[in-house]
Amino acid sequence: MELHVRYEGDDDPDKCSARKLARMDEAELHRATRSTPPGIVLNPFAEQALSPADRPTAGDGARHSRLVALDCSWETAEREAFDLEGIHRSLPFLVAGNPVNYGTAFQLNTVEAFAGALVILGERDHAERILSTFSWGHTFLELNEEPLGRYANCEDSSDVIDVQDDYLAEE
Repeated sequence: MELHVRYEGDDDPDKCSARKLARMDEAELHRATRSTPPGIVLNPFAEQALSPADRPTAGDGARHSRLVALDCSWETAEREAFDLEGIHRSLPFLVAGNPVNYGTAFQLNTVEAFAGALVILGERDHAERILSTFSWGHTFLELNEEPLGRYANCEDSSDVIDVQDDYLAEE
């Protein structure tokens, strides 16, 4: 699955997981909304959760075989995300494993968002590969092993929300 990032560049370049993915040739950065190709847009404000039902199938074409993330400050995220073309999906409850937001729910960096999405879409090997160059990458998968496994076994978005509700009820 292709990984694309609408990149704002308003964070610390030394800590930016999107820039590191691009340096590893794992993702392509786009400085403008117009140049960002359509795909499955990981949008925390989307009304529908990402689920295995969003997996690309033979007749979908390239648009559904791309994941698109927005790498920007939270102040501009909502406005910018709605400008991106594609199918908008939110990620369900997951906990950050990165040092900046460790243990915080819903505060994933770009590589964690991609990795979570890839596992849900049945591409765990790809998720492990992109996380492997981050010293804390395995931590994200370890912290979220159970929920990611459960989300990946869901049929559709409503099932994912039911599983998420189990975790939120525990919080």
